[in-house]
Amino acid sequence: MALGSSGQLRGLAFLLGAGLCILLDQALKLWTVQTFAEGAFRDFIPGVLSLGLVYNTGAAWSLFSGAALPLAGLRLVIGAALLVYLVRRPVPPLTGVALTLIASGALSNSLDGWRLGKVVDTLSAHTFSAVTRLLGQGSFPIFNLADVWVVSGVALLMLLSFHSKSAPPKSQAPSP
Repeated sequence: MALGSSGQLRGLAFLLGAGLCILLDQALKLWTVQTFAEGAFRDFIPGVLSLGLVYNTGAAWSLFSGAALPLAGLRLVIGAALLVYLVRRPVPPLTGVALTLIASGALSNSLDGWRLGKVVDTLSAHTFSAVTRLLGQGSFPIFNLADVWVVSGVALLMLLSFHSKSAPPKSQAPSP
């Protein structure tokens, strides 16, 4: 990829952003593994968020438990495909940010699956657990920054989708 066009620079920025997100997630996971015994948690923001260590061989709420390698493969394909798309296709900046977040989360959790045969989860949100227990769904799953990236990216895509549906088409927009 020769650097020159703004689209190519934007693609490079998305790749660098993905690398930074993956690095942050992997650094927190490494620190957690070195700091906590499995199952141990410590308040980070008392009553709101705890840091600790659990391993997950599946996905949230124990879905696909024991399928770490197939899930790692799926995450790898999704993450890589999104990054290739971002490098090759011009996308609006916020759409690119959303897809970068999703790709980052998928790839970082894929790294765990390939390296460890399980995903390192580090965060416990007490407020979310209170809500899910009220709904009869037990505690909210323990999660990690990669999960935050994916959920944030999906939420941003949804917001962008709603925004684009409510905005008038450019051909009908009033002129300045």
